[in-house]
Amino acid sequence: MSSVDTKRAAPQRHRIAVLLFGFAALLLCIVLSLALGARSVAPGTVVEALFGGGQGRDAMVITGMRLPRTLVGLAVGAALGLAGAVVQGITRNPLASPTTLGINAGAGFAVVTAIYALHLTRPVEYVWFAFAGAAAAALFSLALGRRAGDLDPIRLVLGGTVLHLVLVSWTSSVLLFSERTLDEARFWLAGSIAERNLNVLTPMLPTLVIGAVVGFAIAPALNTLALGDDSAQALGMPVARIRLAGMVAVVLLAGSAVAVAGPIAFIGLAAPHMVRLVLGNDNRLLIPGCLIAGPLLLLSADIVGRLVARPSEVEVGIVTAFLGAPLLAILARRKEVR
Repeated sequence: MSSVDTKRAAPQRHRIAVLLFGFAALLLCIVLSLALGARSVAPGTVVEALFGGGQGRDAMVITGMRLPRTLVGLAVGAALGLAGAVVQGITRNPLASPTTLGINAGAGFAVVTAIYALHLTRPVEYVWFAFAGAAAAALFSLALGRRAGDLDPIRLVLGGTVLHLVLVSWTSSVLLFSERTLDEARFWLAGSIAERNLNVLTPMLPTLVIGAVVGFAIAPALNTLALGDDSAQALGMPVARIRLAGMVAVVLLAGSAVAVAGPIAFIGLAAPHMVRLVLGNDNRLLIPGCLIAGPLLLLSADIVGRLVARPSEVEVGIVTAFLGAPLLAILARRKEVR
């Protein structure tokens, strides 16, 4: 093997090792998610319960409550991580996230309005309202971001941020005038995967899969888009179509995640940055890496929320917001981000 081939093989081995390490960390996080909570369970009991050999209360808690919760966390974390990577790619803004496009606020406003007007009481009843609100907010941000027929990434982010502020204000107004709606919606608005079962997740699986496929498909084009619109167009890339496809992926991924678990912040922002630190800026590696980083961050935050206030727990959306604020400040001060 020549020296050039050796130099090329070394980074490849490093990336594979990083992905394997991340996957092992995610497996450990899954085991901890099944074992820890208000009542801790031994790892051996977890294995017995998963393979049908366990009986008793611990086995019922694992298979009936913690396993569905963990599966929901895996799906939601992966969706938010992928959505964050795609939206940062199409806007060329490392501080962009699904929240920036007003997706979380759109879903929240739709759910609160549905609870207020239709007297809904269960997540499975308003999950489609959340998805519709997220999609409508993203489409409105898309309309605000268009200039002379093309999608302007700066206008897109600014329009989404303004929309987010407006929708949050409207949502707060509805909650202020209806105590019943506040009591019903505040748990979902906090962002949580507790008490979420597969009946809530299953309807969203097709949209999650389609969004992930679109995100993987445009990953090479996002590398070209990072060179700038003029350079990308000179290389023959249809910039407007790629951005539109990216927006579709973000709507499907983030909309589904928010519909299932509520508006969980900072996962979509933090996961891509965590992957970039170890794998670089290549979207062909960044997007697959977010499939690991997103669930890892979400399940870790969920475990922290279970342990800090036992026997009660803190919703995962509150934990991610508490930990994500310092992260945002650090990222904003980095030279590479500026």
